[in-house]
Amino acid sequence: PPHPYRYVYSWHCPDGPGFSCPLLVDTTGAYFRRDGIAGNYLGGMSPPEEEEPDPGDLSVDHDFFQERVWPRLARRVPAFASLRLRGAWAGYYDHNAFDRNGVLGPHPRLENLFFAAGFSGHGLQHAPAAGRAVAELVVKGRYESLDLQRLGWRRLVEGEPLEEGGV
Repeated sequence: PPHPYRYVYSWHCPDGPGFSCPLLVDTTGAYFRRDGIAGNYLGGMSPPEEEEPDPGDLSVDHDFFQERVWPRLARRVPAFASLRLRGAWAGYYDHNAFDRNGVLGPHPRLENLFFAAGFSGHGLQHAPAAGRAVAELVVKGRYESLDLQRLGWRRLVEGEPLEEGGV
């Protein structure tokens, strides 16, 4: 199937959440994070599967922000009711089509090839743990801090996806 793509919106809100605010994904699917130190934010929301945009046209749907994303953001963070949209872009959403989870560890057939890939949009969030895990595998030959074997190749070879509802 063709790659889905996503819109990312950029806005300014001087009274928005402060520096201690992490990436926030609301239960409605809307998400945002701070973008720098001057009251700027990035965010968006994935459309329902049946409303995926045409992957051949990477234009931004500004109505999607106005009608779907902004109301959810404003309900979650009342200060966002007065945000000012600054810009937007669209891009392909790369993902592990098997189960949308990361693949970590040694390749099942190729010696000395280790993977830390396929995190489907949350790789930066998982990078510290994934990097440490792969480093342990390379240096010690086993996981020590966290046992991440369930993210290994075996599930792909055996056709058993690792289900996760939050992806």
